[in-house]
Amino acid sequence: MIRLKARVLEFLTALAVLLIAPPAFADYPHDKALGFQAPVTPVMERIEWFHNYILLPVCIVIVLLVMLLLIWCMIRYNRKSNPTAAGFHHNTLLEVVWTGIPVLILVLIAIPSFNLLAFEEINPATDFTIKATGSQWYWDYEYPDNGDFTFTSKLLPKADADAQSRPYKLAVTEPIYVPVNATVRVIVTGADVIHSWAVPAFGVKMDAVPGRINDTWFRATKEGIYYGQCSELCGADHAFMPIEVHVVSKPEFDVWIGNMKQKYGALETAPATQVADNR
Repeated sequence: MIRLKARVLEFLTALAVLLIAPPAFADYPHDKALGFQAPVTPVMERIEWFHNYILLPVCIVIVLLVMLLLIWCMIRYNRKSNPTAAGFHHNTLLEVVWTGIPVLILVLIAIPSFNLLAFEEINPATDFTIKATGSQWYWDYEYPDNGDFTFTSKLLPKADADAQSRPYKLAVTEPIYVPVNATVRVIVTGADVIHSWAVPAFGVKMDAVPGRINDTWFRATKEGIYYGQCSELCGADHAFMPIEVHVVSKPEFDVWIGNMKQKYGALETAPATQVADNR
């Protein structure tokens, strides 16, 4: 009984925090958290608004209405209260009402939903492009507008993550950097099977399909480190394919670009004959 009371109190406390103030975390999921990660892009802000102020109230009203109807039927029409069952088979007006109202609700939900989908789908004028290629089980990134360098981003081993106080299974060996308030286009594709490039705080989730180019965009308005993961089941190590994005100031981004050009931009492809000899 004591343990049950403690669990109930813990749940009510978490619910109160959620209702009074939005979550303060945006970087990665936390234990016992409720709700979305705090949005840091215009897309995620609209997704959260659509969920909190349209979908969630509608769902709550429907759940309460159905629950009250069930309780009323159990009390009013149980065998003790109503020993003689009714003999009618249908009610045309009632059937029209319970068909028409859900249709009306869906139409009202569809209008802001389509507007949100259009806002996500139509890419605005972008500052630069990043290409993300999913492989089993890591990401290759390319910055074609900033030196055209390419690098591989893999899961950071647990020993290194613990030593650096970084979240294991979310931190990577080589994160990507973007400047704050920059509109970034992300071209996504797959090298072997279908993957999905997803960052919850950005409201971004785009499938990486082999032989096909998909694109999405984001504009992070707050500096910080944000994490995502592959969101399409892609094999044995699907859970070990994280995404790490550093949103930094423009000067810090320029310094990172210069360092990455020196580190990866000078790599040259070996001649075809030499590659053949090494096989």
